This record gives sequence, C-alpha cells and structure tokens, in this order.
Amino acid sequence: MIRAQYLMLVWVLVILSTAFTAFAQTSKSWNFDLDAAGAIAKGFTNEFGTWQVTADPTAPSKPNVLAQLAKSAGPDFNVTLFQETNFKDVDLSVQMKAIAGKNDQGGGLVWRAKDGKNYYIARYNPLEDNFRVYKVVNGRRTEFQSAAIKHTDGWHSLRVTMTGDHIECHYDGKKYLDVKDSTFMDGGKIGLWTKSDAQTHFDDLTAK
Repeated sequence: MIRAQYLMLVWVLVILSTAFTAFAQTSKSWNFDLDAAGAIAKGFTNEFGTWQVTADPTAPSKPNVLAQLAKSAGPDFNVTLFQETNFKDVDLSVQMKAIAGKNDQGGGLVWRAKDGKNYYIARYNPLEDNFRVYKVVNGRRTEFQSAAIKHTDGWHSLRVTMTGDHIECHYDGKKYLDVKDSTFMDGGKIGLWTKSDAQTHFDDLTAK
C-alpha cells in the first residue's frame, strides 16, 4: 500500500514537472534589470529607431526599462524585435510610459513579426487619445479598429491575445479592440514599437 502511494506520488511529480517545463519553454518575460544601461537589451534587435536600456526610478520593476530614444521628424516606425521568439497563438503584455514627442507619443506591442516591416501592432497614442490595432505589410500600415481612451500620465498596461485569426487588445485591463485577420498566420517574433519622435519607456514585457 505504501509502495503504491509512493509510486503515485512520483508519477504526479513527474507530470507536474513536465507541465512546468512545457510552460517555461513557451513563456518568456523581460524586466531589463540585468541588462547594461546605454545598450539595447540582450537578444533584442535595433530594427529601426534607437532602443536602449535606461534607469527609471518610476519603473514598475526597478531599476531599468527599455527606452526608445530616437526623435525622427518623419512618420518612421521604430521597431525592436526579440530574435529568439516564434509565437503564433500568443498572450503578450507590457507596461508603457510616454515620455516625450511633439509629432507622436506612446507606442505598443508587436507580434507575429516576420521582420521589421511585416507584423501586427497594437498601440496607444496619448496625443490622439486613442488605442488602435493594425497590420504592417512591407512597411505600410493598415488600421483594423480604434477606440477612444482619454490619456492620463504615468504607466499603463497593454495586452494583446491572438489565437488563430482572432485578435483582442486590452488597455489597463479592459478589452477595447476585437478583430479578425489572417494576413500573418504563422509564428513570428514579438517586439515593441513607437512612431516618429515618440520617446517611450517599456517594462515587464511578457509573452506566453
């Protein structure tokens, strides 16, 4: 009887260990606190713009954030991607704080990216008080849906889920956008995005 209980316990532990390992292999998070300030975070690419780790005493997880620092006067899309990701169905979230920008502000999440010019993007713009989801194909952006959200200063959370062709986008825990699209149906990289001169801090990026 004792031996049977022991074997049952071992079996349960093996199952739990396997499940935990599978989850760990499909879940990633970044708080940038172990990355060197003044350089891009380890594993991230500087596709467009100027992405650097910097200290921010207001960060949700102190001391560091990943910041977009470029001040382009044009409508450039600033993109950083994490190379070692290949998510198809994904639950992606980040904390974001708008710092500056005369032409544009804020930013958002990128997913199913083939490269720096082909991806989905959900972003919040404090200057326009709106939250939108787009696809970008060969560098050209097409809007799917928009929601009006009045801006308040400080940190805000963005979250995107995509399963199959179904996209849902949340701002500060509330769902605002719900669309379907089949342009990018394969797995791809995840990343972060701003536009033009939008200088923005990002922290606690999570993908699963």
